[in-house]
Amino acid sequence: MKLYHSSPVVVSQPDTTHSRDYLDFGKGFYLTSIYDQAVRYAERFKRRGRDAWLNTYKFAYQPEDWKILTFEAYDAAWLEFVSACRAGNDVSDYDMVVGGIANDRVILTLDRYFAGEISQEEALGLLRFEKPNIQYCIRSERMTARCLTYIDSKEL
Repeated sequence: MKLYHSSPVVVSQPDTTHSRDYLDFGKGFYLTSIYDQAVRYAERFKRRGRDAWLNTYKFAYQPEDWKILTFEAYDAAWLEFVSACRAGNDVSDYDMVVGGIANDRVILTLDRYFAGEISQEEALGLLRFEKPNIQYCIRSERMTARCLTYIDSKEL
């Protein structure tokens, strides 16, 4: 499978150590299988006056060899996991987490939920109308090294 990572730099040697803390699925190397989603994300760098690179990788793995958590929808489990990760309270040891990205519309709902303005039930009611865009968060260096092969980078 082909995956994409947008960045202000070429990332030919991906790792999890350069990740920021408190992201949707915790600290890890984030990718998407959706080309247009990756390009839209890269545009954010350009709007901030930075370079924008679209890094492409081949991702090959055997699911049974890895500890993987997958979310099929913006549901209560997804909301609880993202809440824990964004608060720095995730203690899970998944090699990879796959699921919906908190895009601009979703993040507004999450912010309101985190601030206590709306309940979990209200947040899930709003999120059920959103179609998840897929993101892959590789959280273990071992998986990054064994399963992700750099193909190329294109400046946008």
